[in-house]
Amino acid sequence: MPARFAPSLYSLLRIVAGFVYLSHGLQKFGMFGGTAQPVASLLGAAAVIEVGAGGLILIGLLTRPAAFLASGQMAAAYFIAHLAKGLLPIQNGGDAAVLLCFTFLFVWANGPGAWSVDAGLKESSRS
Repeated sequence: MPARFAPSLYSLLRIVAGFVYLSHGLQKFGMFGGTAQPVASLLGAAAVIEVGAGGLILIGLLTRPAAFLASGQMAAAYFIAHLAKGLLPIQNGGDAAVLLCFTFLFVWANGPGAWSVDAGLKESSRS
């Protein structure tokens, strides 16, 4: 694959990961067949983070701080909710948490990408 596609594919990765993360949060609010969780609970707090950070990552606004928060939240979710069920993600159902954790860590390190509000704001400030 030609290297010229890398910026677009990276942006697509960020957008899809943000959408998946946002969807998990919305499910905790009772959407998509999920069960609504009280906001003042651990799952409710997770939902707030997932919706907020997921939306920001999806559009590429405040991408690095949102991705850092999301990565940490997914690491915590793995250790709190999954690890007790088995050591490996395939055993304990934590594969999505692990993949999102490291995807968001990569987004934090790599930045928002070409197709992002952050890039648009940076470009407009140069003008």
